[in-house]
This record gives sequence, structure tokens and C-alpha cells, in this order.
Amino acid sequence: MGVRVIGSVGGGRFGLSGARDRVRRAGYGKWVSRAMVLAASVRVVGRMLVPALAVLAVSCGSGEAADPLVVGAQQPVQSRVLAEIYAQALARTGTAVRVEPGVGERSEMLAALSAGTIAVAADHNGALLAELNIGADAETVEAVTEELNGSLPQDTVTTDLADGTDFEPRVLITTATAEQRGIGSVEDLAKQCSGLTAGTAAVPGLLDLPAVAARISGCEFSATQQFTDPAELRRALVDGRIQVAVLGGPAEFLPGGIDGLTVPADSGDAIRAQNPVAVLRKGVLDERQSEKLNYVAGELTTDELAALVLRVRDEGADPAELARTWLDAHGL
Repeated sequence: MGVRVIGSVGGGRFGLSGARDRVRRAGYGKWVSRAMVLAASVRVVGRMLVPALAVLAVSCGSGEAADPLVVGAQQPVQSRVLAEIYAQALARTGTAVRVEPGVGERSEMLAALSAGTIAVAADHNGALLAELNIGADAETVEAVTEELNGSLPQDTVTTDLADGTDFEPRVLITTATAEQRGIGSVEDLAKQCSGLTAGTAAVPGLLDLPAVAARISGCEFSATQQFTDPAELRRALVDGRIQVAVLGGPAEFLPGGIDGLTVPADSGDAIRAQNPVAVLRKGVLDERQSEKLNYVAGELTTDELAALVLRVRDEGADPAELARTWLDAHGL
């Protein structure tokens, strides 16, 4: 019994018996082996399959690319720097990502996350808690984290917070006042607040902080003045117009530095924690992508983030280039 392979070439038919007939007509005078005829037939089939497979490959590769993940950035420089760090870190997982600047204030950022127009955004844990739960009284990192997790909208989650990046407001007093009054910590200061005048000032370029961020637990100053500029806040402190200055961020942002000034230590119980955290629309990141952002949080430090923000704000540096350099330096 002969074995037949049926196919089609140019509308004709072929098989082992047909191949043998062609061999005989060619005048070879004897039958070729069945194996040789089979091999010839397989080669014909192979020539047929190559173009068919090529068409299939082109068809499979012609699908549209997935929409990129959108990392939203609020207007402040700090938000833009963090958005670039998050976006480029995610891109290094093979994810298509783009940064959307100017998403608006904190409430608008949350609305954009809920609507799905952005997937990721940066914020401070303590400030975000104040937006979501105005009555929250948490101060420590642990308490803020717990209350924040219980206050987030159902469609929103956060990554690990950057616990090495402390952007809570800083209390400053003159070194002379610290020595005269025996103030070595914010808790020491709190015991004497009633006889002191304080001043506060936000830091241009940093994420906005609610009024509760400048609150010192257990402290009621005799009077408080609001200054529009950190430089003016420093002058008022040095001139004696106020005895305590509350700067809306790390001391690195105080013009003129802290020469002649003291920054009392905070044990974490007096001023609400303000650590950068990535806020996500639930379900948009896979495990590898979320893990990447957690690695970023573990590498960020106060000094490094402050330096990046100052370079963009004061020197006009490109936040995307700074983010790339920072990620490279940390092996991310």
C-alpha cells in the first residue's frame, strides 16, 4: 500500500504516486526509493508553509501597542521630580509610560486616579491623610500609615512610603535661645510654647501642606505670623521678631542655611510625618511594577530628594535627566 500526502500547489495535486510517475517519465528506467520520493514531497510542503507562516507572523505583530501608564504630576517641582522617577523606574520593567504634568491640586489628583485618567501620582502620606480625613490626629509614621490606609478611596492604594525621606516641617530657633531655654528637642519646646511667638512659611517647589502639618502637638504659641517667603522667615527669627520658625520642609530649603540656628530634634510624636509615597489606582500595576516602586521608596533620602528639587527649582535642571541619573546611581 502506498502512502499519500495530499496538498495543493498552484491548484494542482501531488502525492507519492504522482512523483513516481514523473520519475519514470524522466527516463531513469527504475523506480526511485520510496524514501527519496517522500523527501521530495516534504520539501514541496515546506516551500508552501514558509510564506503562510510569514503572513501569520506579520498578522500577529501588527496589533496596536497598549496604552501607556500615565504618571500624574502636580504643579510643584517636587511632584514633577517624583513623577519622573516613578515613570522611568516603571519604564525599566518594560512598561510603556508617560508623565502628565499639571494634574491640579490634591483633590483633582485623587479625582483623576478615580477616573483612571492617571494611574500613579506622588504625595506626602501626612498631607494626603489631611485631605481624606480632616479630623485625623495621627502624627507618627506608623499612626499616619494606619489612618491613611483606612481613609483611602476603595479604588486607590499606595506603595511603601519612603521612610528615609523626611519632609515634615522643621522647627528652628536661634542657638542662643536653645541654650538659654534648654531646648534640645521639639518636645522641650512644646513645654514653653505659651510664652513664645512663632512664624511659619511654606517652601516654594514642595508639595502643598495643610495647616495641620505645621502643628506641634501640645503646643500653643502666644501668637503666630504667616510669612510668604522662607528668607523673610529666617530674617524675622534672627532679628528677634519671632522666637520660633516653622519651615514647611527640610532645613536644606532655608535660604542662608542654618548658621547660628538650631533645629530641635523631633522624636516623631510632635509633628505629623510627611514621607513621599506613590498613590495608585488599584489594579493598574502588576507585582513586578509595584515592587519596582517599593525599591524606589527604599532608596530615596531626604538629602538626595531635596538636592534634586533645588536643582530643578533654582537651576532649571531637567527633572527627567536628573531622575535618570538618580535611578542609574541606585541600580534601579
